Amino acid sequence: MTEPGTTESGPQEPAFPAHWIADVLATDGGAVHLRPITPEDADRLVAFHAKLSERTRYLRYFGPYPTMSQRDLVRFTTVDHHNRVAFVAILGDEIIAVGRYERLLEVGDGKSAEVAFVVADEHQGRGLGPILLEHLAGAAAENGLTMFVAEVLAENRNMVTVFRSAGYQVSRSFEGGVLRLEFAIDPTEALLTVRNARERAAEARSVRNLLSPQSVAVIGASTDDGKVGNAVLRNLLGAGFAGPVYPVNSERRSVRGVRAYPSVREIPDPVDLAVVAVPAEAIDEVLDDCLAKGVKALVVVSSGFGETGSDGYAKERRLVHAARAHGMRLVGPNALGVANSHPAVQLNATLAPVLPHGGKVGFFCQSGALGIAILDEAARRRIGLSTFVSAGNRADVSGNDLLQYWDTDPETEVVLLYLESFGNPRKFSRIARRVARNKPVVAVKSGRHAVPAALKATSVEIDDSIVHDLFAQAGVVQVGSIAQLFDCAVLFGYQPLPAGPRLAVIGNSSALGLLAVDAARSEGLVVGDPVDLGPQATPDQFGGAVRTALEDPEVDSVVAVFVPPVAMDPEPYAKALRDAARDSGKPIVTTFLAAEGIPDVLAVRGPDGNPVRGSVPSFPGPERAALALGRAWRYAQWRERPVSQVVRPDGIDADRAAALVRGWLEDCGGQGRWLTDFEAAELLDCYGVSIAKFAAASSEADAVAAADELGYPVAVKATREQWRHRPDLAGVRLDLDTADAVRRAYRDLATESGDPLLYVQRMATKGFGCVVRVQDDPSFGSLISFGLAGVISSLLGDRAYRVLPLTEDEAGELIDAPKAAPLLSGYRGGPGVNRTALVELLQRISALGDDLPEVRELVCEPVLASASGAELTDSRVRIGPEPSTRVDMGPRRLR
Repeated sequence: MTEPGTTESGPQEPAFPAHWIADVLATDGGAVHLRPITPEDADRLVAFHAKLSERTRYLRYFGPYPTMSQRDLVRFTTVDHHNRVAFVAILGDEIIAVGRYERLLEVGDGKSAEVAFVVADEHQGRGLGPILLEHLAGAAAENGLTMFVAEVLAENRNMVTVFRSAGYQVSRSFEGGVLRLEFAIDPTEALLTVRNARERAAEARSVRNLLSPQSVAVIGASTDDGKVGNAVLRNLLGAGFAGPVYPVNSERRSVRGVRAYPSVREIPDPVDLAVVAVPAEAIDEVLDDCLAKGVKALVVVSSGFGETGSDGYAKERRLVHAARAHGMRLVGPNALGVANSHPAVQLNATLAPVLPHGGKVGFFCQSGALGIAILDEAARRRIGLSTFVSAGNRADVSGNDLLQYWDTDPETEVVLLYLESFGNPRKFSRIARRVARNKPVVAVKSGRHAVPAALKATSVEIDDSIVHDLFAQAGVVQVGSIAQLFDCAVLFGYQPLPAGPRLAVIGNSSALGLLAVDAARSEGLVVGDPVDLGPQATPDQFGGAVRTALEDPEVDSVVAVFVPPVAMDPEPYAKALRDAARDSGKPIVTTFLAAEGIPDVLAVRGPDGNPVRGSVPSFPGPERAALALGRAWRYAQWRERPVSQVVRPDGIDADRAAALVRGWLEDCGGQGRWLTDFEAAELLDCYGVSIAKFAAASSEADAVAAADELGYPVAVKATREQWRHRPDLAGVRLDLDTADAVRRAYRDLATESGDPLLYVQRMATKGFGCVVRVQDDPSFGSLISFGLAGVISSLLGDRAYRVLPLTEDEAGELIDAPKAAPLLSGYRGGPGVNRTALVELLQRISALGDDLPEVRELVCEPVLASASGAELTDSRVRIGPEPSTRVDMGPRRLR
C-alpha cells in the first residue's frame, strides 16, 4: 500500500515528514493508523463528515454544517505541514478521526496555534482525541510552537475533559457560551506520566485481546497429522479451550470432528483470535478475510517471511501494515504460538503438544524453535505458567507489550524473558524498571555475537556491557542460560525473597555442605560453617535443624543439602522439610536427591493439585542453588531501595544553552560539527560545569602573557586532536611555575606538534583522572558512561553505562560501577575523592545531555577527582540536528 503523499517512484510535493506516520493503539487495544492529511484524502474526508451525527457536527463546528463546501474541502486537505498541520486516523480505508492545528500568526510571537479535532461517533470513547493531541503537539514542537489554544462550546464537556486528562495544565476563559482553553505543549513530567499510563493501559488491553479470546479460528486446519494446522487445532481442543474453536479448511466439512468453514468470513459468529497456518504465499487472501470478519488479533505460525531474507522481510512488513491498518495486533510470523492457563480460558494456541500446568510465571520467548524445548523444560521442572508467548520474528507484538500486560495481570507474579534482540531498548528499560518494582523480571539475552536473520531488520546492535548495565539499572535479573533462568524462576515463583544476605547451610553431607558454602560466598552471601547432621540423621533431626535455622534472627535464607548414603524412603525427610519451611517467611532451597524444580515430595498443592507458593525448590547441585539465592538477594536489595528522583542542580541556564546550540547549528547550515574548545566551555558553563581556565597562544610571548593572567602554575598543551590525552603526555607540559618554563614548553611543543597554536591552562588540583561521556545511541537515545581515564581502562573496556536522565542514586551507582572504582574510595589506604562533587558533576552533564538532543557526543576527559572536588580540564562536544524521532520520547506509537 502506498501512503498518500507519495508515489511508487518517490514523494510528491509538498511531502509531509515521514516520521509523523505512526501506528497507535486505542484504549480498547485496537490498532489505528495515523498520518498527515493529503489532498488525496478529499473523498475519504467527505465520507467521514457525512457519517458524523448532527450533535457531533454541532459541537465541532458550532453549528449544523451538514455538508462540506468545496472551498472548505480544499482548505482542510491542503496543508503546509508547518503553519497548518492535520492528522487523520485511518481504520481500513476509512478516516475515523481528524485533528489539526493552525498557527496564530497574528497573535503574540507566532508560537501559538489553534487546535481542534473530531472523532467519528462510533469510535468516540476509544482515546483517539488524546492520541491526536499528542501527535499534533509533537509536530508543533518540531515547528517551533509552544502553546495550543482551543475554543469549544461550554456544553462540550467531553472535549474539555480530553485536554485535561491528557496531562496539560489548562487555563480557560469564558465568553458568549464558548470556552477558550490555553495550555503549553512542553512535555512536563506530569504529561509524560499521563502518556505512559495511557500507553500501558492500551498495550496491556491489546495483549489481553490476544491471550483471552472468546473464540478462535484455525486457518489452515488440516487433517494431516504432519501439518502445523493439525497440531494447533489438536492442542486447542486438547487444552479444553473455554470458547468455540472454528477450523477453516476449504476442502473439508470437518476437521478432527469439528465443523469446518471454507473461510473466516463464513463463520456465523464473531471471531476474536485467528491462528494462521497457511503458506506465506496465501497469507494476503486470508488476511482480507480476517479484516472483513473483524478479527481482533492474529497468531501467524507460518514461516517464509523475514527469516528468508530481504524479500521475505518486505512481505512481513506488508503483513504488519495491513493488520494494524485494520485494527489487529499480530504475533509472529514464524511463531510457536500463545497460551493462557487460566481456568476460564485454557488456551493452547501453540505447536507444543504439552504445556506446563497453571501457575504464576509469565514467559516471553522470541525463538519459536527453542520455545518447545523451553516449555518441555518448564513442565519437567513443574514450574507453572500463567501465560506464554512465542513471538517468532517479532514483527509486531514484542516483549515490551507483554511486560505492559504482566504489570497489571494478577495471575502473573514472575516474568521470564528469553531475548535474542531488542526492538526498542529504551522503552524496555522504562517499562521493566516499573514492573520489577513489584514482580521479578528474569531475562536471558542470547545473540551476543549474531542476531537471527528474521530479527535483524527490527533490531539494534547493543554492546554486551550496555545490556548488562541496562538490566542492572532497570532491576532486571540477568542470567546466562536457560538453566539459570529456570533456577531463578523456581525460587522466585515458590519462595519469598530473602531479607538479607545471611545464609545457613544444613545437610547430611559434609562435602556438599562445603561446596554450598563456597558457592554462596562467591555470590556475595554471608555464610558460616555448614551444619553437618551426618549420614545417619533422622527425619526429625533433619527437620528440626532446618526449623532452628529458619527461626534464627541472624539467618535470612537456608540451603538444605540432602543426599542419603543408602537407598531409603525420602518421603519422611521431604515432609520434615516441608513442615519446617511452612510459613517461615524466609526462602529455603534444597538439593533434595539432586532433583530439579519442584519434586512431588516437596510440593505444597493448591486446590487444582498443582504446586503453589510454599513448595520447596530443589537444585541438582549446591552451586546452582547458591547462584539463584545470590541473584534473589541482589534483586531484593534493588527493590527495597526507595525510588530515586532526577535532581537538577542549581545554576542551570537551559534556555541560554539551547539558544547557543541553535545558533551554532544555523551557522553550519544545520549539518552539525565539532564545537571549538571555547564553544564547548561556554556550553558546559550554562550547566554549571567549569573547565579549568585556559587561553590560546600563538607565540612565546602570548604564552607567557596568558600564564601571567591565569596565575602560576600552568600547563601548556598541544591543540591538535592526535596530541590530546596521550598516555605518554607528549602533548602537554605540566606544573610550569615560571615564565622561562612556559617559554621552553611553548617552544618544544610548537616544534614537536608542528602547530604554533597551543593552549595555556591553569593547573587543576591533581587527582584521579576520570572520563565522562554522553553519546547519542540509536537504541537508547542518549547514554552516559563513566570510567577511570587511562590506556588500561580503555583497553579493558572498564566503563559503566546508564540511560539518561540519571536519578540521584543512579549517579552514585554509575561512579561505583567500574571495576577500578575502589580507587576513588581510598583503596588500600590511598586518598579518597570528594564523591559529592563527582555526583553533582554527573547530574549536571546528565541534565545537559537530556535537555539537548542536538548534542550528539560529549566527552569530558580528564575529570580530575580529588578530595577537594572534581575539576574538568578538557571537553569535546559534537552537535548535530536533533534526531527526527527521539527514541521513546515522542508521542505514543507502535514500533
